[in-house]
Amino acid sequence: MISDYQQGLREKFLSVPVIPPPAPWRRILDRRTPIGGLLGIGFALAPDDGRDLVMVVSVDGHGLFDAVTGEKIARDRDPEDSIPDAVWDLSCPGLGPLAATRVHIAGLFGGGLHTTTEDGWTLEIVSPEWPNHRVLLSEDGGIPHNGPHGESWWHIFDSNYSELRASGFSPSGRTLAVATSSDLTLWTRPAPDTASPGEAGA
Repeated sequence: MISDYQQGLREKFLSVPVIPPPAPWRRILDRRTPIGGLLGIGFALAPDDGRDLVMVVSVDGHGLFDAVTGEKIARDRDPEDSIPDAVWDLSCPGLGPLAATRVHIAGLFGGGLHTTTEDGWTLEIVSPEWPNHRVLLSEDGGIPHNGPHGESWWHIFDSNYSELRASGFSPSGRTLAVATSSDLTLWTRPAPDTASPGEAGA
């Protein structure tokens, strides 16, 4: 049995459609990036200019993506420590510009990404139709989301077609990622010190 409060939340989350996040968030490539057998993802900063990079671990190897453009910048089909659960901290060796580092991976084997940013954005995963998951973005502090959908909280992703692996913000707060077992979706925004929640942007 669930309480009346829980039932009310379930009905609320089932009633709202998927909509884009508000400005200043901008979706990369306007589509999902297909990655079959995706196991997990992790964030790191590019050593040359500090932009966000996203490392993807899949059954076919490792890939590194620019989180601002969505461009794949490195690929390793037979990496050392190919599965993150092979080591205690769920990390994998970096590749390309991150070759000298290890990247913590969140996904099938555990771990997690940031669910809040310093300037007030919150990300939540809800399952009103378990085992399917929905991803909510908000600037109202999170559940119960008393304000209108599309004004203070947004249902931005429904993983009803694939298993959710991980979702969250990069440590910089400039990138928002949702990874499923079959694809990766990225949103980006200007640095938090130049765009706060609710500020108009691209």
